[in-house]
Amino acid sequence: MSDITLILLAAGNSSRFGLPVKKQWLRIDHEPLWQFVVNSFESTALFCNIIITSHKEEVPFMQGFCDYTVVEGGETRQQSLKNALEHVTTPYVLVSDIARACVDTKLIELLIAEKMKADVIVPTLSVSDTIVFENSTIDRDKVKRIQTPQLSKTDVVKKALLSTEEFTDESSAIIANGGTRHFVQGSDDAHKITYFHDLTQLPCIKAPSSATLIGNGFDVHAFEAGREMMLGGVKIDVNYGFKAHSDGDVAIHALIDALLGAAGLGDIGMLFPDSDREYKNIDSRKLLEITVLRLHQFGLQIVNADLTIAAEAPRLNNYKQAMRTTLAAVLQIPTSRMNVKATTTEKLGFIGRKEGVGVMASVTLNYYDWTQK
Repeated sequence: MSDITLILLAAGNSSRFGLPVKKQWLRIDHEPLWQFVVNSFESTALFCNIIITSHKEEVPFMQGFCDYTVVEGGETRQQSLKNALEHVTTPYVLVSDIARACVDTKLIELLIAEKMKADVIVPTLSVSDTIVFENSTIDRDKVKRIQTPQLSKTDVVKKALLSTEEFTDESSAIIANGGTRHFVQGSDDAHKITYFHDLTQLPCIKAPSSATLIGNGFDVHAFEAGREMMLGGVKIDVNYGFKAHSDGDVAIHALIDALLGAAGLGDIGMLFPDSDREYKNIDSRKLLEITVLRLHQFGLQIVNADLTIAAEAPRLNNYKQAMRTTLAAVLQIPTSRMNVKATTTEKLGFIGRKEGVGVMASVTLNYYDWTQK
């Protein structure tokens, strides 16, 4: 049985990547990049446990994609690693960055084979260009490009990271703490994704799937006297509104559920829990804006949306076009791809008794095609 835990770091903000998609959520066929990398490592069967660090807001969504341990990352790479190490009980830990998508199995096996030679085993690449530091030329044969993954003794790396000094990799922390380091030949294929153009140097990844994703949403809200009614992002001129934690815009709530459903990201209660006072009486258009941003960051694009509003009251014919225009703008799609229909329930049920409104929503999504940028 393996005595090595794998930690994959995926909590970054992708601030230098240059696309609306966070690089860890860039789609490789159907898989987000982080899942593609996790599956590649897992297929080697060399680890007894896998831990993934995630941005705190993305933990529940990543957990919904996999059965591995997902932990909240920190503000820095080092803090994310420290958080993950709290869950490690094996004597050895292999740490890599999700941004290194094409790590070869042979490199992993080489690191493991050399694990007794030092406190940390590190892959490196030589430098072929002339190196100048502060106007002085340096002997390039003495310069190394440090890569991940790195294999460390767990107790050693935990102790090294107790320092308040920030290090860019765990081997530097171990050396600063008096530990030992052993170098092995790295791999050009283990190129790190920092900027968009780095994707051209990764031989293992392929374009996103061209599949269309479909999602449905349904919501109902009862009427409440004395509240302003917002429906489909538009103010309705009546003297009652919806009983709800937010403004109760039942159409937008159904639309959000449809979007999250198509994306495989849970439901509106998962993203905006009604126990959170932050969302008390909030304008539901803001919730939809956050949802759209999240989908874009997760590598998805909205194709079209369709709403069916079931209401005996109020009458909505004069509001449907305003709803289309308002919702299309938030979804960042043409108005022609945002449809709104209104119907009744022929006086049946709570809707027929004019006690509330029900809405069904359907949407389609595509993956963001980064190969065309």
